Amino acid sequence: MKLSDGQYKFIMSWGSLGSQWGMNKTLAQIHGLFLVTEEALSTDEIMETLKISRGNANMNVRTLVDWGMVYKELVAGERKEFFIGEKDMWLILKRIMKVRKERELDPMLRMVKDLKASEQNQKTEESEQFVERLNEIEQFATQADKTLSTLLSSDESWFWSTFMKLMK
Repeated sequence: MKLSDGQYKFIMSWGSLGSQWGMNKTLAQIHGLFLVTEEALSTDEIMETLKISRGNANMNVRTLVDWGMVYKELVAGERKEFFIGEKDMWLILKRIMKVRKERELDPMLRMVKDLKASEQNQKTEESEQFVERLNEIEQFATQADKTLSTLLSSDESWFWSTFMKLMK
């Protein structure tokens, strides 16, 4: 597959940005490749274009499929699997938020609740201070969870109108 210089730079930049957002670099590069191409791609084309191994390509494409950012596409007369990327940036943003919430925020909330339950049996001053700190963390995380849940259930026009009101 032949990419323009601009497309290639975008893919490499998307990979660097993705690693700063908590995704692995190759996963983000593959996602960037799907963002700049309109046609369905096989694993071989992804490997050749990004110069990555089959295992790396397969593992990261499967992750993107699991996240709902890439879909399998049937190509008549082909035995290979082909994939096409989601192009709607609002859907992509919501799916990333959902995955990050499930991977990071939900486990933190469970951990804080578990720690509070085990610490509340202690009756020391240090334990009480620790529980107080856990309550503050839980309150913040619960509010973040509610905000993310609202965003995930909202439509794009509501988000942008609300965002613009906040910027005034």
